[in-house]
Amino acid sequence: MTFNHKTIEELHDLLVKKEISAVELTQATLADIKEREAAVDSFITISEEEALAQAAALDAKGIDADNLMSGIPLAVKDNISTKGILTTAASKMLYNYKPIFDATSVEKLYGKDMIIVGKTNMDEFAMGGSSENSYFKTTKNAWDSSKVPGGSSGGSATAVASGQVRLSLGSDTGGSIRQPASFNGVVGLKPTYGRVSRFGLIAFGSSLDQIGPLSQTVKENAQLLNVIAGNDPKDSTSSQESVPDFTSKIGQDIKGMKIALPKEYMGEGIDSKVKETILAAAKHLESLGAIVEEVSLPHSKYGVAVYYIIASSEASSNLQRFDGIRYGYRAEGIENLEDVYVKSRSEGFGEEVKRRIMLGTFSLSSGYYDAYFKKAG
Repeated sequence: MTFNHKTIEELHDLLVKKEISAVELTQATLADIKEREAAVDSFITISEEEALAQAAALDAKGIDADNLMSGIPLAVKDNISTKGILTTAASKMLYNYKPIFDATSVEKLYGKDMIIVGKTNMDEFAMGGSSENSYFKTTKNAWDSSKVPGGSSGGSATAVASGQVRLSLGSDTGGSIRQPASFNGVVGLKPTYGRVSRFGLIAFGSSLDQIGPLSQTVKENAQLLNVIAGNDPKDSTSSQESVPDFTSKIGQDIKGMKIALPKEYMGEGIDSKVKETILAAAKHLESLGAIVEEVSLPHSKYGVAVYYIIASSEASSNLQRFDGIRYGYRAEGIENLEDVYVKSRSEGFGEEVKRRIMLGTFSLSSGYYDAYFKKAG
């Protein structure tokens, strides 16, 4: 039996009424994953034993009728730390890494009795937009296996789109949730920076990284964001603003709401069908009472260049910790300390990661810091 067509609220109702148990729901989810996995390659690790043990413990404790997420399975991107469960960031460098701690977002999931059924594939260290840069496998688009699923959270998006799970977590530095969500026809959100703790997220670009939800519906996306949002003393950049109920506005009238349509995004380079779809959506929103106005974002043209300088520079700094000494991959045939660093990093990192490290190191180097990194900031 499958439950992948049921909403979170419908699943919660079944669990509370004991028409299904947490174990049965988890078993059904694991069966859906296994049935569809060969077609999409969404997962690096399926944590079957851990998930079933957690579900059994939850059944023994009892489903909390006031906790919508109690007993709900989900998947987590493989750059988010999960204690005792392989967390590789899709890199050879971390091929055997099992963290000794959970990310704060994972702690929050467990705090709501959610069940993690596996870790999803991604572009290595979240660097890429196609999910083709993983050391382990290449994820395929959930609707057309000849197409890419987007990235870097390709596995998280396809796991939801293919019906393997109802919910997943991804991370977004420069589009890594939003783009694969779009490519696979699911809902993906990059929360405002600081809204969700970054503690336990394997860092790419620290001033841009953010964990966020992917889901089948907007409401479920908001429901999952309710779980993971909030201040965290372990992350000095997390917001101290109170967390509202992100579902509170769903279904309300949008009359008078202002929506901006940046003219720079609608000009040269946009696909005609995409433009047509956006304008049709704008017209529909106007028919519902919203006010759609064209605005100008003149600095948008610098966005990609600035992103690559800042993100690559921060990646260059963040990835120094992977040195072949403390944990993760270490090359063989080592003769001296320089060999440890050079061989381990040369063999452990993929080509895209090495490109970005080199670009970042260049941008931060003496004589170029002022011209590139400082100007980008």
